[in-house]
Amino acid sequence: MFDELSTKLDTALSKLRQRGVLTEPMIKEGLREVRRVLLEADVNYQVTRDFLVRVQERALGEAVLKAVSPGQQIVKIVHDELATLLGEGRSELERAGSPPTVILMVGLQGAGKTTTAAKLARRVSREGLKPMLAACDLQRPAAVEQLRTLGRQIDVPVHAGEFGGDPVATARAAVEAARAGGHDVLIVDTAGRLQIDGPLMEELGRVKAAANPHEILFVADAMTGQEAVNIARGFDEVLDVTGVILTKMDGDARGGAALSVRGVTGKPIKFIGVGEGMDSLDAVDPKRLAGRILQMGDVVGLVERAQLAIDEEEQARLQEKVLGKGRFTLEDFLTAMRQIQKMGPLEQLMKLIPGMGKLKIPTGSMDPKRMKHVEAIILSMTPDERRRPEILNGSRRARIAKGSGRPVSEVNRLLKQFKEMEKFMKQMKGMMGGMMGGGGFPGMPGMPFGR
Repeated sequence: MFDELSTKLDTALSKLRQRGVLTEPMIKEGLREVRRVLLEADVNYQVTRDFLVRVQERALGEAVLKAVSPGQQIVKIVHDELATLLGEGRSELERAGSPPTVILMVGLQGAGKTTTAAKLARRVSREGLKPMLAACDLQRPAAVEQLRTLGRQIDVPVHAGEFGGDPVATARAAVEAARAGGHDVLIVDTAGRLQIDGPLMEELGRVKAAANPHEILFVADAMTGQEAVNIARGFDEVLDVTGVILTKMDGDARGGAALSVRGVTGKPIKFIGVGEGMDSLDAVDPKRLAGRILQMGDVVGLVERAQLAIDEEEQARLQEKVLGKGRFTLEDFLTAMRQIQKMGPLEQLMKLIPGMGKLKIPTGSMDPKRMKHVEAIILSMTPDERRRPEILNGSRRARIAKGSGRPVSEVNRLLKQFKEMEKFMKQMKGMMGGMMGGGGFPGMPGMPFGR
């Protein structure tokens, strides 16, 4: 997410950051480079212009020019203005005074509305609310079944109409069903088109009138760049959108849509999709997102992902193994690794840790395939071998290698790294107690992703 934009912005700002003294010509030259980077990232021209005017006015102030570290002051100004560009404060979902809160999901076909509706349902259920999904896209043959499948996956009920039926009547019935069933939130998936057209907008207008939503969230594919902003404006003019969800931010999106949509439409970005999993929907906090873009990390975001992904009972059991008298086994190691996998790609997690985003870590060392290889090796062991790895002699290792389809050298390397981790845990029991009690990540030290 924002990889190319982050790298280029960091390069542009590093020239200013490294100077002990800054003059007005130096600042203007540096901001010209920032302007080029933003336009290359497909940020709206007017948004870019207004952003740089604000930055330059503050950067040329006496407080910056005479500061001890003027370069760092400018980076802070850029961070603050990026946060302003993305919105003022974190935008929470509206809540109905009398449930259910109705959320209408709108957008073009292919933007990921149906999957995002399920992700949002998963998120609100994690917050202790009782959601229901409504399938009102009755024109696409697979839409209803797709939402039903996702609903079963996350254990959320789906109220669905029949293919070719009336989406307005279905929306109205879904609201009544949600109210009767005691659901706190109703998330309504609607039809899309390949492009905005009159019939689509008329239908959505009728669905809006029937459902009387508290939120109308426009779902856009971030990889479409400026076109996503133009489409958002079109939907907003007809439906009065209350917020935006950008999907596929983990892909090759250049970041222009994220930085432009607030400035052009005035509507806040409430969530971003950062992966395919049902937990891969991050709430947007402008200051934290600006920090990610400038490679400052996002510790709060990392903790939120851990809270969503890590099973508390499993974590407590692992903590007891590490800090208590129990022995940490390869079975526990596999459990810890799976929990970390649920938090998302390791490359993404590293970028949430301040300073880690700039490290040049070989991509091969974070290859998800390597994690699968480790899992295959451990699962090829007998339960006794996982609990007592010291009994793994040469013949056993050869059998495990054959069973997992990996070379013996990889089996040996895994066992060596596991032994190093055991040693580390014995040495650091006191420190691990404080870290894990505060939500640390069991099994992170010595994870077998290196060469």
